[in-house]
Amino acid sequence: MTTTTPEAVEHPVHKSSPGAASGQSRRTGRVRRIGLPYLLLLPALILELLVHLVPMVIGIVMSFKELTQFYIRDWGTAPWSGLDNYRMSVDFDAPVGEALLHSFFVTVGFTLLSVGLCWLIGTAAAIFMQDTFRGRGLLRALFLVPYALPVYAAVITWVFMFQHDNGLVNHVLHDQLHLTDKPSFWLIGDNSFWALLTVSVWKGWPFAFLIVMAGLQNIPRELYEAAALDGAGVWQQIRRITLPSLRPVNQVLVLVLFLWTFNDFNTPYVLFGKAAPEAADLISVHIYQASFVTWNFGTGSAMSVLLLLFLLLVTGVYLAVTSRGRRAADV
Repeated sequence: MTTTTPEAVEHPVHKSSPGAASGQSRRTGRVRRIGLPYLLLLPALILELLVHLVPMVIGIVMSFKELTQFYIRDWGTAPWSGLDNYRMSVDFDAPVGEALLHSFFVTVGFTLLSVGLCWLIGTAAAIFMQDTFRGRGLLRALFLVPYALPVYAAVITWVFMFQHDNGLVNHVLHDQLHLTDKPSFWLIGDNSFWALLTVSVWKGWPFAFLIVMAGLQNIPRELYEAAALDGAGVWQQIRRITLPSLRPVNQVLVLVLFLWTFNDFNTPYVLFGKAAPEAADLISVHIYQASFVTWNFGTGSAMSVLLLLFLLLVTGVYLAVTSRGRRAADV
């Protein structure tokens, strides 16, 4: 009778096949390739969360609180007010709501004029710059100077130019051209709206020029040559070729200009200071005054949330309309 020792027993060894190993390595490589972009975006997402989303959530919470100067030290202890701040903001028969409504209409008119003029001047300049001529590069660089300047440096220069007694604007309009009977006040009264509009357009049209000029590079020159052979003039080429080809670019450009202009705070604040004139009372400065001048942060936060909802609504409607128009054009 033979005995089998444990050493004599052969245990089976499980070895993975080369095909399984290569498949696992491929899956690992695919996971790494897919996960690497998200890993690289993670720092930006965290920063976006800290800079934008967290203050937004805090602002929404503050809009439901009776947060005044008495609770600034510890705003978490401020009593809840529910929807009172929102009711006060949209009560257009009361002083707070009436002032907010006036500021809203001023901002809408200012935004429409500013965006329209920025797009018109920027598009005209970009089309003009398509032709080759001596000094075109220098002129392009000069056109971008207002967009490249810091906001404070640019607007404070306009403050000096709009001065009543020794400003350049009154010197040209009144002393040189004799277009006005007397020097005008540009930083107070009704003229403040036009002063603000002038600065906004001067500062914003180079961005439209830059975007439209980039879009024009994608239009084949053969289209213009064929149109010229068919007898189409310059205006017909712009109407039939340039503007339709720029439609996708213009859709994004108009939306970006609208959001930037409607939310613009730096320009009116530097131009007029903390107390903007009634004719130039943009909603961004109005919310700032409601929050940091009267120290009613609850009402100011409610106004900010209402402004956010309005801009989201306008953006959604705009994107839906433009997408429908683009689909109809493709069909």
